[in-house]
Amino acid sequence: MRIGFAGLGRMGAPMARNLIAAGHEVTVWNRSPDRAETFAAETGAGVAATPRALAEGTELVVTMLSDDAASSAVHLGEDGLFAASGPLTLLEMGTMSPEHIADLAGEAPAGWQVIDAPVSGSTAAAEAASLMIMAGCTEDQAAPLRPALDAMGKTVICLGNVGDGAVMKLAVNMLIHSLNQTLAEALSLTDAAGIDTSTAFAAIEASAAAAPMLSYRKPLYLDEAAHPVSFTVALARKDMEVTQALAAQLGVALPQGEVVLERLRAAEAAGRGARDMASMVDFTRKDKS
Repeated sequence: MRIGFAGLGRMGAPMARNLIAAGHEVTVWNRSPDRAETFAAETGAGVAATPRALAEGTELVVTMLSDDAASSAVHLGEDGLFAASGPLTLLEMGTMSPEHIADLAGEAPAGWQVIDAPVSGSTAAAEAASLMIMAGCTEDQAAPLRPALDAMGKTVICLGNVGDGAVMKLAVNMLIHSLNQTLAEALSLTDAAGIDTSTAFAAIEASAAAAPMLSYRKPLYLDEAAHPVSFTVALARKDMEVTQALAAQLGVALPQGEVVLERLRAAEAAGRGARDMASMVDFTRKDKS
């Protein structure tokens, strides 16, 4: 397939590499042009000067962007994706609000298709093409996109309607961020009792409370400073704000989500916004009553 890929961050770059490795003809665009040029030099991908140029002549455009504002700029700007000739399919794989996805679907040119398909998994999963993809479409709508989807993930769950992928991603991330906070509190408790942190983590990992996220993020939990940032506190806070806004819109109470959001806001206010969300362990450990 001829694929345009916008957004070469921690997750986007390995996803685009996997599309190239699978034999797709990939052109990239990134807000920081140097990153796109470096990626192209390493992989042989083409480089587009604007999102509009990225979309011209492609069969599919994949976006992996950080939030609604970044997505709006890429789609709706004077040289945005929607200014290109079409029709084509846009696969929105970043974590966006369902409202934003609905807006994009409504504002897309006639004949275009917008599908939200956010992912779950670590940067290592992105590199290994083993992401779980939550697609806001039917199996029939996903079928023509399978060559691209299967190059980036090992599991694709089709949820039915546009926006459903965004909702599902928020629900999954709410669980992840809540588990992150609960782990921080559990380790604070065991630390205070004098139990070695790595020993306590091993017990948690072997218990009924274990989750895959704990294992693949174990190095960060045990020594955050020694490893590259995987998912920042600021992004976690953004996820929880979007989730709480959706809950308010739907009339659903998420009391634990409110607590997690306030803890993330406090950590960000304390200067931890750019640190990995594993830093919530240290932040909680230092927060004495």
